[in-house]
Amino acid sequence: MELDGADGPDQGQLRTLALTNYGHFTSMLVEQGQVRGLSLHMERLSRDCTALFNVNLDVDHVRKCIRHSLENSPERTVVRITVFDPELDLGSIGSDANPRIMVTSRPASDGIPTALRLQATAYQRDLPAIKHVGLFGAMQKRREAQRDGFDDVLFLDPGGHISEIATSNIGFVRDGQVVWPRAAMLAGVTMALLRQELDEAVDSEPLTIADLRAMDAAFATNAAVGIRPVTSVDSVAWPSGEHPVLADLRALYADIPSETV
Repeated sequence: MELDGADGPDQGQLRTLALTNYGHFTSMLVEQGQVRGLSLHMERLSRDCTALFNVNLDVDHVRKCIRHSLENSPERTVVRITVFDPELDLGSIGSDANPRIMVTSRPASDGIPTALRLQATAYQRDLPAIKHVGLFGAMQKRREAQRDGFDDVLFLDPGGHISEIATSNIGFVRDGQVVWPRAAMLAGVTMALLRQELDEAVDSEPLTIADLRAMDAAFATNAAVGIRPVTSVDSVAWPSGEHPVLADLRALYADIPSETV
């Protein structure tokens, strides 16, 4: 864990992050110093920093911090960049901000991600288009789903439309075509890369639970794991074997050129 490319943060700075819980982040898979969609991650950080702190983010500084954190890391590492201001607290949250860059890392899993069984629930994150650190609601819903025997939770917006998984996007396959839900959500980097790379028309439409029985397969996308099959949402289930379109998506994603940090 480093703050602005140096040791830290100290106890007081972490206390502020934990108690005030105001900031934003992005997570990425780094393989030998390369990242798929690095520019999109940087665009997200810059956009969210302006939205939450009303200042422009120095993206070159962010990349320098990432490079420093990777000096003694494994070849495959999941890196999280959190942007927060340790000087802002509950009483001074409206003050001018000086955001800092905290980089944390962990070894990436080498295993093939297992399929997900999802429980649908009514929930919409605050400011759903921003990847902010306010994860309590999403984690509470994930906990409920796991306590009920599922792996994760699928959110339904106030109109009952499918939006996203707690920390991933979701997509579906229908008649050989990829279909993405249309709702307020966090547009993930992996989903964005796939939508850019797909040759065929990529459809997006409002989807409800009732629409899932017309789908042939479902999958989750996340920068740390790429593409992960979904075998069920509530009582709607799909075959456990990988659908050919998902295999094609996985190969397409693997061929996307990476960018150097």
